[in-house]
Amino acid sequence: MTTQGIVGQFLSLKEETDADLLAMQCGDFYEFFADDAEFVGRELDLKVSQKGAHGSSYPMAGVPLTELTPYLKTLVERGYRVAVADQYETESGDLRRRITRVVTPGTLLETSRSDAQYLAALVGDDSGIGLAFADITTGQFLVTETDSVDAAAAELYRFAPVEVLPGPDLRANDDVLARLREATDASFSLFSTEAFAPGRARHTVTDQFGDSTVKSVGLDSDLAVRAAGGILSYVEETGAGVLRSMTRLRVYQPSDHLELDATTQRNLELTETMHGDTAGSLFDTIDHTVTAAGGRLLREWLTRPRRDQAELTRRLDTIEALSSAALDRERIRDTLDGAYDLERLASRAASGSADANALLSVRDTLGLLPALAEAIEGSSLADTPLTDVIARPDRETAAEIRTALADALAEDPPKTVTQGGLLKKGYDDELDELIERHEAANEWIETLDDREKRQHGLSHVTVDRNKTDGYYIQVGKSVADRVPDHYRQIKTLKNSKRFVTDELEEKEREILRLEEARGDLEYELFGELREQVAEHAPVLQDVGRTIAEVDALASLATHAAGNGWVRPELAEAGPLEIEAGRHPVVETTTDFVPNDLHMDRERGFLIVTGPNMSGKSTYMRQVALITLLAQVGSFVPARSATIGVVDGIYTRVGALDELAQGRSTFMVEMQELSNILHSATEDSLVILDEVGRGTATYDGISIAWAATEYLHNEVRAKTLFATHYHELTSLADHLPRVANVHVSADERDGDVTFLRTVVDGPTDRSYGIHVADLAGVPRPVVERATDVLDRLRDEKAIEAKGSGSSEPVQAVFDIGSGKMNVASGSQSGTRSKPRESAQNGTAAVQRAEATPEIDPQKQAVLDELAKTDVNATSPLDLMAKVQAWQSKLEDDE
Repeated sequence: MTTQGIVGQFLSLKEETDADLLAMQCGDFYEFFADDAEFVGRELDLKVSQKGAHGSSYPMAGVPLTELTPYLKTLVERGYRVAVADQYETESGDLRRRITRVVTPGTLLETSRSDAQYLAALVGDDSGIGLAFADITTGQFLVTETDSVDAAAAELYRFAPVEVLPGPDLRANDDVLARLREATDASFSLFSTEAFAPGRARHTVTDQFGDSTVKSVGLDSDLAVRAAGGILSYVEETGAGVLRSMTRLRVYQPSDHLELDATTQRNLELTETMHGDTAGSLFDTIDHTVTAAGGRLLREWLTRPRRDQAELTRRLDTIEALSSAALDRERIRDTLDGAYDLERLASRAASGSADANALLSVRDTLGLLPALAEAIEGSSLADTPLTDVIARPDRETAAEIRTALADALAEDPPKTVTQGGLLKKGYDDELDELIERHEAANEWIETLDDREKRQHGLSHVTVDRNKTDGYYIQVGKSVADRVPDHYRQIKTLKNSKRFVTDELEEKEREILRLEEARGDLEYELFGELREQVAEHAPVLQDVGRTIAEVDALASLATHAAGNGWVRPELAEAGPLEIEAGRHPVVETTTDFVPNDLHMDRERGFLIVTGPNMSGKSTYMRQVALITLLAQVGSFVPARSATIGVVDGIYTRVGALDELAQGRSTFMVEMQELSNILHSATEDSLVILDEVGRGTATYDGISIAWAATEYLHNEVRAKTLFATHYHELTSLADHLPRVANVHVSADERDGDVTFLRTVVDGPTDRSYGIHVADLAGVPRPVVERATDVLDRLRDEKAIEAKGSGSSEPVQAVFDIGSGKMNVASGSQSGTRSKPRESAQNGTAAVQRAEATPEIDPQKQAVLDELAKTDVNATSPLDLMAKVQAWQSKLEDDE
């Protein structure tokens, strides 16, 4: 076929697919043409040539047939979808091509990712959103339903899919689609609307998993069924060939796990730091796994902590046993060190892409199971939950698979399965006969030169083979005139001549026939062996998950034993008691000052004050991380800890903007605050850091004040709130569950030492200028800032005296009545603390009304304050009222 004809086929096939790129087989190469060639030339650093016919010219770039996989992997992991067209011969002998698979980020088997590689599908209507997550590399398949877009976005962030299939309803809603895109870096692929239709999707799901399975796992959500059906149809259509490895359907409820929204996972740096690095994350710190599957499972535990106390207790019991049995633990870890990733190997076998070396890895890993069982059952760990873990796989079937592979596979097989040499002698009688005949023919060739030398008295005779000449006899020119008559010359070289004989040509034909027959039979036998392994994919997956769980538990025990972590006591709800708690990451890089925490239903809201850089954020994060680790089922960095199981952790930490989405730093801060106020419950843990700092001081204080009251009165979540608005510390006198703590500092002769110790009570200093000095701000700026600060303090003192009182007039919320009262308070630094209690609020108002300095406009504002019912006013309405009051006072001035 001409180049133009081949390119025509390429362009025609490209129109058939919505893939980004097309790789088309042309003989021993996969070729890219036209724009695709230019693109892969840039992306893969391939040489692009120009091929032409009939006056036309086309860019062309190719890779050898056997080397396509690494190039595919590179393209797909960068987010591109690549169609692969293989060639075939028609009955008339013409070569044709057809698309046999489309490789996408979610259907790539040969992945280099160490974590899970999820393909997600979402289907929504007014009642909620159904989600399905499938990892084709391991066979995992999970489905659920959420009641909101935000909850669905949280699940997307939690699972971190590489590809998302939005259903038709979601595709039609730009706002919802944009919200989902914000939650993940995954590529979004459009797929057939029909695949998500209720009837077709349910048929697809029941056909895959069986009607009894669908009923037994409680899959009664039509939305989840539609999402699952969409994924299964997509995997089948792309030609990944792994549907048979998806044998287990698991329905889960988001409420089974700790609620961790995207912001919280980022702020707590669970799997990567705020800068996007894995080094320095919680996972990086505590990961001591020795297998890829163990590391993948540990990462999953960190991002999906549990609420099931029975499961958490089982993990804690296991870690306690492992941490106190160092020798047995290390024996287990040494055994696991040689394990391969059986879950992924099972999927490769099911897809037909596993080569002989992959099956050898299956054999070797299955061979570790008896040693692992002995290391557990024959040690001090025999009466621990580990015995239940190791008892899960079907050991008998696993042993049969291992034996079959050991009996069949050669120890050093070639990389390609069509090359021959995959199987041992003695595995198949017919194959053995072919091998013997092939070896005999090869031996005849190998000894031919010696026979020709002796028989014909020739010297400088060699027998060799190449693609052009086939087998030939090469004779030096000095004796070439003495060759026998039955030699036929085929080529003259500088110093020699090449000949063939009828016998040599016949032997060559025999060898080629034997090679082809041996290759065909060996490939057939290998395919049967691989099929046998594929049929037992569930057993391989069970063994793989067992190995992963033992590895992950041993990793947590190793870290606990090496870093002095302790077993937390889990409580159903309420208390959060931590003695000498530490930050699990920071403690590994610096000398850490431990701190205590006491929270319960009577002391459930801590206002944390203290200097900049003193450790407030670290203190709050360590509380969140200790709570999270306890609900992973891990030991925790503390002297002791009692953790009331929470349903979610919500954080608002740091200042980020998203200008590309039109959102400023303050807008992001308010949206994060809004999510917390709407999502947290009385069983949640909330971490707030500097709410309201992104706007004007009065606005910020008002927002922080109102949010504090709302969290205290309405949400009632356990909350730690770090702030430099020292005015908020007065709330501890009026809100019964609020308490003040601060990070202490020692100031002597102008020098400040941050003690990093958290103690009860408020503080009135932030030492911001001192921090500026430490940061290297030029000395004149620091000195001028000190002068300005002293001047502002003096002016504030003078203003207080000019009000007719030795203390400033201040508005105070009366929590009991829900009204705003006016009282005089003492001024210390930047914190106002009321002298009058809320119970004396009425008298305070009367004194304020009698004060001649308060004009009618101000009096009107005070009257509105006194009548405001805080408990009946939403935070946003309260903010609006405060801003209106400020505007009136400013207009009056």
